Amino acid sequence: MLIVMRAEATDEDVARVCRAIERKGYEPRPIPGGTRTAIGVVGNKGAVDRSEFLGLPGVFECIPVSAPYKLVSREFHPVDTVVELPNGARIGGGYLCVMGGPCAVEDEAQMHEAAAYVAAAGGAVLRGGAYKPRTSPYSFQGHGPEALRLMRAAADAHGLAMVTEAVDHASADRVVEYADVIQIGARNMQNFSLLKHVGRFDKAVIVKRGMAATIEEWLLAAEYVLDAGNDRVILCERGIRSFDPTTRNVLDIAALAVARGLSHLPVIADPSHGTGLRDMVTPMARAAVAAGCDGLIVETHPRPAEALSDGHQALFPSQFEDMVREVRAIADVLGRTLSVPR
Repeated sequence: MLIVMRAEATDEDVARVCRAIERKGYEPRPIPGGTRTAIGVVGNKGAVDRSEFLGLPGVFECIPVSAPYKLVSREFHPVDTVVELPNGARIGGGYLCVMGGPCAVEDEAQMHEAAAYVAAAGGAVLRGGAYKPRTSPYSFQGHGPEALRLMRAAADAHGLAMVTEAVDHASADRVVEYADVIQIGARNMQNFSLLKHVGRFDKAVIVKRGMAATIEEWLLAAEYVLDAGNDRVILCERGIRSFDPTTRNVLDIAALAVARGLSHLPVIADPSHGTGLRDMVTPMARAAVAAGCDGLIVETHPRPAEALSDGHQALFPSQFEDMVREVRAIADVLGRTLSVPR
Protein backbone atom coordinates (compact mmCIF):
# COMPACT_ATOMS: atom_id res chain seq x y z
CA MET A 1 0.00 0.00 0.00
CA LEU A 2 1.03 3.59 -0.64
CA ILE A 3 0.10 6.25 1.92
CA VAL A 4 0.03 9.72 0.34
CA MET A 5 0.51 12.62 2.72
CA ARG A 6 -1.08 16.05 2.34
CA ALA A 7 1.03 18.82 0.88
CA GLU A 8 1.01 20.64 4.22
CA ALA A 9 1.93 17.52 6.26
CA THR A 10 4.79 18.10 8.70
CA ASP A 11 7.84 15.95 9.34
CA GLU A 12 6.20 14.85 12.59
CA ASP A 13 3.08 13.78 10.67
CA VAL A 14 5.27 11.60 8.43
CA ALA A 15 7.16 10.18 11.40
CA ARG A 16 3.87 9.38 13.17
CA VAL A 17 2.62 7.40 10.17
CA CYS A 18 5.95 5.54 9.95
CA ARG A 19 5.67 4.58 13.61
CA ALA A 20 2.12 3.35 13.07
CA ILE A 21 3.30 1.20 10.15
CA GLU A 22 6.09 -0.28 12.27
CA ARG A 23 3.67 -1.10 15.09
CA LYS A 24 1.75 -3.26 12.62
CA GLY A 25 4.94 -5.19 11.90
CA TYR A 26 5.46 -3.64 8.45
CA GLU A 27 8.29 -1.52 7.07
CA PRO A 28 7.74 2.14 6.04
CA ARG A 29 9.56 3.49 2.98
CA PRO A 30 9.16 7.32 2.76
CA ILE A 31 9.26 8.66 -0.80
CA PRO A 32 9.75 12.46 -0.82
CA GLY A 33 8.12 14.22 -3.76
CA GLY A 34 8.10 17.69 -5.22
CA THR A 35 5.02 18.85 -3.30
CA ARG A 36 4.18 15.99 -0.94
CA THR A 37 5.60 12.85 0.62
CA ALA A 38 4.31 9.33 0.09
CA ILE A 39 5.09 6.38 2.34
CA GLY A 40 5.26 2.87 0.96
CA VAL A 41 4.24 -0.04 3.14
CA VAL A 42 6.28 -3.18 2.54
CA GLY A 43 6.67 -6.48 4.33
CA ASN A 44 2.96 -7.24 4.48
CA LYS A 45 1.85 -10.74 3.49
CA GLY A 46 -1.69 -9.71 2.64
CA ALA A 47 -3.96 -6.70 2.29
CA VAL A 48 -3.35 -3.77 4.67
CA ASP A 49 -6.35 -2.19 6.42
CA ARG A 50 -6.27 1.38 5.13
CA SER A 51 -8.72 2.61 7.78
CA GLU A 52 -5.95 2.37 10.39
CA PHE A 53 -3.98 5.10 8.61
CA LEU A 54 -6.61 7.33 7.00
CA GLY A 55 -7.45 8.97 10.30
CA LEU A 56 -3.89 9.97 11.13
CA PRO A 57 -2.97 13.69 10.86
CA GLY A 58 -1.51 14.65 7.50
CA VAL A 59 -2.72 11.57 5.58
CA PHE A 60 -4.44 12.37 2.28
CA GLU A 61 -5.20 8.92 0.85
CA CYS A 62 -4.16 5.26 0.94
CA ILE A 63 -3.66 3.53 -2.40
CA PRO A 64 -3.44 -0.27 -2.72
CA VAL A 65 -0.50 -1.44 -4.87
CA SER A 66 -1.77 -4.31 -6.98
CA ALA A 67 1.53 -5.44 -8.54
CA PRO A 68 3.44 -8.27 -6.82
CA TYR A 69 6.55 -6.08 -7.04
CA LYS A 70 6.13 -3.05 -4.77
CA LEU A 71 9.30 -0.96 -4.72
CA VAL A 72 9.82 -1.39 -8.46
CA SER A 73 6.24 -0.43 -9.30
CA ARG A 74 5.25 2.89 -10.84
CA GLU A 75 2.17 2.73 -8.61
CA PHE A 76 4.50 2.86 -5.63
CA HIS A 77 6.91 5.43 -7.10
CA PRO A 78 5.27 7.42 -9.94
CA VAL A 79 8.30 9.63 -10.67
CA ASP A 80 11.04 8.26 -12.95
CA THR A 81 14.22 7.22 -11.18
CA VAL A 82 17.37 8.78 -12.61
CA VAL A 83 20.64 6.99 -11.89
CA GLU A 84 23.61 9.37 -11.88
CA LEU A 85 27.11 7.96 -12.20
CA PRO A 86 30.32 9.40 -10.71
CA ASN A 87 31.38 10.93 -14.05
CA GLY A 88 28.09 12.85 -14.27
CA ALA A 89 26.40 10.59 -16.82
CA ARG A 90 22.70 10.01 -16.20
CA ILE A 91 20.47 7.07 -17.00
CA GLY A 92 16.74 7.80 -17.10
CA GLY A 93 14.74 11.01 -16.85
CA GLY A 94 14.95 11.92 -20.52
CA TYR A 95 18.63 11.01 -20.95
CA LEU A 96 19.99 8.37 -23.33
CA CYS A 97 23.16 6.76 -21.99
CA VAL A 98 25.40 4.73 -24.32
CA MET A 99 27.67 2.06 -22.84
CA GLY A 100 30.24 0.40 -25.07
CA GLY A 101 33.27 -1.84 -24.98
CA PRO A 102 34.46 -5.38 -25.65
CA CYS A 103 32.83 -8.52 -24.33
CA ALA A 104 35.98 -9.41 -22.41
CA VAL A 105 38.95 -7.47 -21.09
CA GLU A 106 41.98 -8.90 -22.88
CA ASP A 107 44.92 -6.57 -22.29
CA GLU A 108 45.84 -2.99 -21.44
CA ALA A 109 46.22 -1.77 -25.03
CA GLN A 110 42.86 -3.18 -26.09
CA MET A 111 41.01 -1.47 -23.25
CA HIS A 112 42.64 1.94 -23.73
CA GLU A 113 41.97 1.82 -27.47
CA ALA A 114 38.32 0.86 -26.92
CA ALA A 115 37.82 3.48 -24.20
CA ALA A 116 39.27 6.19 -26.44
CA TYR A 117 36.87 5.67 -29.34
CA VAL A 118 33.85 4.93 -27.11
CA ALA A 119 34.38 8.30 -25.40
CA ALA A 120 35.06 10.12 -28.68
CA ALA A 121 31.84 8.75 -30.19
CA GLY A 122 29.70 10.01 -27.31
CA GLY A 123 29.63 7.00 -25.01
CA ALA A 124 29.55 7.59 -21.25
CA VAL A 125 30.29 4.14 -19.84
CA LEU A 126 32.97 1.56 -20.64
CA ARG A 127 31.77 -2.03 -20.55
CA GLY A 128 33.86 -5.19 -20.46
CA GLY A 129 33.99 -8.59 -18.81
CA ALA A 130 36.44 -9.56 -16.11
CA TYR A 131 34.45 -12.65 -15.08
CA LYS A 132 32.83 -14.51 -17.96
CA PRO A 133 30.06 -17.04 -17.27
CA ARG A 134 30.36 -19.24 -20.37
CA THR A 135 28.20 -22.10 -21.56
CA SER A 136 31.26 -24.30 -22.00
CA PRO A 137 33.77 -24.75 -19.16
CA TYR A 138 36.52 -24.77 -21.79
CA SER A 139 35.73 -21.29 -23.13
CA PHE A 140 37.66 -18.19 -22.01
CA GLN A 141 36.49 -17.30 -18.50
CA GLY A 142 38.04 -13.84 -18.15
CA HIS A 143 41.15 -12.47 -16.42
CA GLY A 144 39.43 -11.67 -13.11
CA PRO A 145 40.98 -9.09 -10.76
CA GLU A 146 43.68 -8.03 -13.21
CA ALA A 147 40.99 -7.25 -15.79
CA LEU A 148 39.19 -5.05 -13.27
CA ARG A 149 42.35 -3.04 -12.71
CA LEU A 150 42.99 -2.61 -16.45
CA MET A 151 39.41 -1.58 -17.11
CA ARG A 152 39.33 0.96 -14.29
CA ALA A 153 42.52 2.58 -15.56
CA ALA A 154 41.20 2.81 -19.12
CA ALA A 155 37.85 4.25 -18.00
CA ASP A 156 39.51 6.88 -15.81
CA ALA A 157 41.94 7.88 -18.55
CA HIS A 158 39.04 8.75 -20.87
CA GLY A 159 36.47 10.13 -18.43
CA LEU A 160 34.17 7.11 -18.61
CA ALA A 161 32.23 5.28 -15.93
CA MET A 162 32.74 1.51 -15.73
CA VAL A 163 30.29 -1.41 -15.80
CA THR A 164 31.17 -5.08 -15.46
CA GLU A 165 29.47 -8.29 -14.42
CA ALA A 166 29.57 -10.05 -11.06
CA VAL A 167 28.84 -13.77 -11.21
CA ASP A 168 28.84 -14.72 -7.52
CA HIS A 169 29.41 -13.26 -4.05
CA ALA A 170 33.20 -13.42 -4.29
CA SER A 171 33.40 -11.68 -7.67
CA ALA A 172 30.83 -9.08 -6.54
CA ASP A 173 33.05 -8.18 -3.61
CA ARG A 174 35.93 -7.57 -6.04
CA VAL A 175 33.82 -5.80 -8.68
CA VAL A 176 32.42 -3.29 -6.18
CA GLU A 177 35.98 -2.09 -5.48
CA TYR A 178 36.45 -1.00 -9.11
CA ALA A 179 33.16 -0.61 -11.00
CA ASP A 180 30.62 2.21 -10.96
CA VAL A 181 27.87 -0.15 -12.13
CA ILE A 182 27.54 -3.83 -11.24
CA GLN A 183 25.91 -6.00 -13.88
CA ILE A 184 23.81 -9.03 -13.00
CA GLY A 185 23.72 -11.16 -16.13
CA ALA A 186 20.84 -13.10 -17.62
CA ARG A 187 22.03 -16.40 -16.15
CA ASN A 188 21.97 -14.88 -12.65
CA MET A 189 18.70 -12.96 -12.89
CA GLN A 190 17.10 -15.31 -10.38
CA ASN A 191 20.18 -15.85 -8.24
CA PHE A 192 18.33 -14.31 -5.31
CA SER A 193 21.24 -14.56 -2.91
CA LEU A 194 23.43 -12.58 -5.32
CA LEU A 195 20.68 -10.00 -5.93
CA LYS A 196 20.34 -9.40 -2.19
CA HIS A 197 24.12 -9.24 -1.83
CA VAL A 198 24.60 -6.48 -4.42
CA GLY A 199 21.54 -4.72 -3.00
CA ARG A 200 23.66 -3.89 0.04
CA PHE A 201 26.27 -2.04 -2.03
CA ASP A 202 26.24 1.70 -2.71
CA LYS A 203 26.65 1.16 -6.45
CA ALA A 204 24.25 1.17 -9.39
CA VAL A 205 23.12 -2.29 -10.47
CA ILE A 206 22.00 -3.48 -13.91
CA VAL A 207 19.59 -6.42 -13.78
CA LYS A 208 19.47 -8.19 -17.14
CA ARG A 209 16.35 -10.08 -18.12
CA GLY A 210 16.77 -13.85 -18.10
CA MET A 211 16.69 -15.57 -21.47
CA ALA A 212 13.33 -17.23 -20.67
CA ALA A 213 12.00 -14.83 -18.03
CA THR A 214 8.63 -13.12 -18.09
CA ILE A 215 8.53 -9.38 -17.55
CA GLU A 216 6.99 -9.93 -14.11
CA GLU A 217 9.84 -12.28 -13.12
CA TRP A 218 12.35 -9.71 -14.35
CA LEU A 219 10.78 -6.94 -12.29
CA LEU A 220 10.59 -9.19 -9.23
CA ALA A 221 14.32 -9.87 -9.60
CA ALA A 222 14.94 -6.13 -9.47
CA GLU A 223 12.67 -5.98 -6.42
CA TYR A 224 15.18 -8.12 -4.52
CA VAL A 225 17.88 -5.47 -5.04
CA LEU A 226 15.63 -2.60 -3.97
CA ASP A 227 14.32 -4.53 -1.00
CA ALA A 228 17.92 -4.98 0.19
CA GLY A 229 18.28 -1.19 0.26
CA ASN A 230 19.69 -0.24 -3.15
CA ASP A 231 17.34 1.90 -5.26
CA ARG A 232 19.89 2.63 -8.02
CA VAL A 233 18.70 -0.19 -10.26
CA ILE A 234 18.65 -0.29 -14.06
CA LEU A 235 16.64 -2.86 -16.01
CA CYS A 236 18.19 -4.34 -19.16
CA GLU A 237 16.35 -6.17 -21.94
CA ARG A 238 18.96 -8.41 -23.60
CA GLY A 239 16.90 -10.75 -25.72
CA ILE A 240 14.89 -13.89 -24.98
CA ARG A 241 15.19 -17.36 -26.45
CA SER A 242 13.14 -18.32 -29.48
CA PHE A 243 12.49 -21.36 -31.65
CA ASP A 244 14.22 -19.61 -34.57
CA PRO A 245 18.04 -20.02 -34.64
CA THR A 246 18.56 -17.24 -37.19
CA THR A 247 19.49 -14.80 -34.43
CA ARG A 248 21.11 -15.61 -31.09
CA ASN A 249 18.06 -14.30 -29.23
CA VAL A 250 15.02 -12.15 -29.93
CA LEU A 251 15.38 -8.59 -28.64
CA ASP A 252 11.96 -7.89 -27.14
CA ILE A 253 11.36 -4.27 -28.16
CA ALA A 254 7.85 -4.33 -26.72
CA ALA A 255 9.27 -5.28 -23.31
CA LEU A 256 11.13 -1.96 -23.19
CA ALA A 257 7.90 0.01 -23.46
CA VAL A 258 6.03 -2.33 -21.12
CA ALA A 259 8.72 -2.15 -18.43
CA ARG A 260 8.85 1.64 -18.61
CA GLY A 261 5.09 1.73 -18.11
CA LEU A 262 5.11 -0.65 -15.16
CA SER A 263 8.23 0.58 -13.39
CA HIS A 264 9.91 3.86 -12.50
CA LEU A 265 13.37 2.32 -13.03
CA PRO A 266 15.47 3.20 -16.09
CA VAL A 267 15.31 0.58 -18.85
CA ILE A 268 18.18 -0.07 -21.27
CA ALA A 269 18.68 -2.49 -24.17
CA ASP A 270 21.49 -4.83 -25.18
CA PRO A 271 21.20 -5.28 -28.95
CA SER A 272 24.47 -7.23 -29.06
CA HIS A 273 23.27 -10.24 -27.05
CA GLY A 274 19.75 -9.58 -28.28
CA THR A 275 20.73 -10.52 -31.83
CA GLY A 276 24.21 -12.06 -31.80
CA LEU A 277 24.81 -10.62 -35.26
CA ARG A 278 27.00 -7.58 -35.88
CA ASP A 279 24.87 -6.33 -38.79
CA MET A 280 21.72 -6.41 -36.64
CA VAL A 281 23.09 -4.48 -33.68
CA THR A 282 22.64 -0.97 -35.07
CA PRO A 283 19.11 -1.54 -36.49
CA MET A 284 17.98 -2.95 -33.14
CA ALA A 285 19.68 -0.12 -31.25
CA ARG A 286 17.71 2.35 -33.36
CA ALA A 287 14.48 0.46 -32.68
CA ALA A 288 15.15 0.33 -28.94
CA VAL A 289 15.70 4.08 -28.73
CA ALA A 290 12.56 4.71 -30.78
CA ALA A 291 10.67 2.51 -28.29
CA GLY A 292 11.80 4.74 -25.43
CA CYS A 293 14.73 2.97 -23.80
CA ASP A 294 16.97 5.00 -21.50
CA GLY A 295 20.26 3.59 -22.72
CA LEU A 296 22.16 1.00 -24.72
CA ILE A 297 24.91 -1.42 -23.72
CA VAL A 298 26.76 -2.49 -26.84
CA GLU A 299 29.74 -4.72 -27.55
CA THR A 300 32.48 -3.15 -29.64
CA HIS A 301 36.08 -4.25 -30.15
CA PRO A 302 39.05 -2.54 -31.83
CA ARG A 303 39.60 -5.73 -33.88
CA PRO A 304 36.59 -8.07 -33.58
CA ALA A 305 38.27 -10.88 -35.54
CA GLU A 306 40.85 -11.15 -32.75
CA ALA A 307 38.37 -11.03 -29.86
CA LEU A 308 38.57 -13.80 -27.26
CA SER A 309 34.80 -13.70 -26.78
CA ASP A 310 31.76 -12.78 -28.93
CA GLY A 311 33.73 -11.14 -31.75
CA HIS A 312 30.94 -11.98 -34.21
CA GLN A 313 28.55 -9.56 -32.48
CA ALA A 314 31.03 -6.79 -31.68
CA LEU A 315 30.88 -3.59 -33.71
CA PHE A 316 34.00 -2.23 -35.39
CA PRO A 317 35.01 1.21 -34.07
CA SER A 318 33.58 3.00 -37.10
CA GLN A 319 30.31 1.09 -36.77
CA PHE A 320 30.04 2.08 -33.12
CA GLU A 321 30.55 5.74 -34.04
CA ASP A 322 27.87 5.49 -36.72
CA MET A 323 25.46 3.80 -34.30
CA VAL A 324 25.84 6.53 -31.68
CA ARG A 325 25.28 9.23 -34.29
CA GLU A 326 22.11 7.53 -35.55
CA VAL A 327 20.55 6.83 -32.15
CA ARG A 328 21.39 10.37 -31.06
CA ALA A 329 19.37 11.69 -34.01
CA ILE A 330 16.41 9.52 -33.01
CA ALA A 331 16.69 10.66 -29.40
CA ASP A 332 16.68 14.30 -30.52
CA VAL A 333 13.40 13.78 -32.37
CA LEU A 334 11.89 12.33 -29.18
CA GLY A 335 13.10 15.26 -27.09
CA ARG A 336 15.73 13.21 -25.30
CA THR A 337 19.35 14.12 -24.59
CA LEU A 338 22.47 12.01 -25.08
CA SER A 339 24.04 11.62 -21.65
CA VAL A 340 27.71 12.54 -21.66
CA PRO A 341 30.29 12.79 -18.85
CA ARG A 342 30.57 16.19 -17.20
